[in-house]
Amino acid sequence: MTGIDEEATKALHGMVPYAETLGIEVLASSAEEVRARVAWSEAGTTLGGALNGGVLMGLADNTGALCAFQNLPEGSAGTSTVESKTNFLRAVRAGHATAVSRPLHVGRRFVVVETDITDDDGRLVARVTQTQAVL
Repeated sequence: MTGIDEEATKALHGMVPYAETLGIEVLASSAEEVRARVAWSEAGTTLGGALNGGVLMGLADNTGALCAFQNLPEGSAGTSTVESKTNFLRAVRAGHATAVSRPLHVGRRFVVVETDITDDDGRLVARVTQTQAVL
């Protein structure tokens, strides 16, 4: 596992304060792949101590948006999520949830990103596909 990219994390928190609220840490960031994680915390859990699905979706949305942002066509101002689908496959009850986002389609009007979220043992926790409008 790579270390935290402090500069990219600070930039993400500056653009999206909610990412800081969630405690998202960027591990690596490029147009081809964005890696970020969030730590399990009791405040972020649901009944039974599992990390809340909203936390996982927030991680994926922010990681996917950062990936889409890095794939914007020349002259674009930004992106906005217009569709997101999540399949939850297992719970995270300790450690970190780590997201890896990769572009599936980069067009003039939309960027489609797929994000896999894994636990500390590398097991797939969730898969998220989102469409980002190019603004």
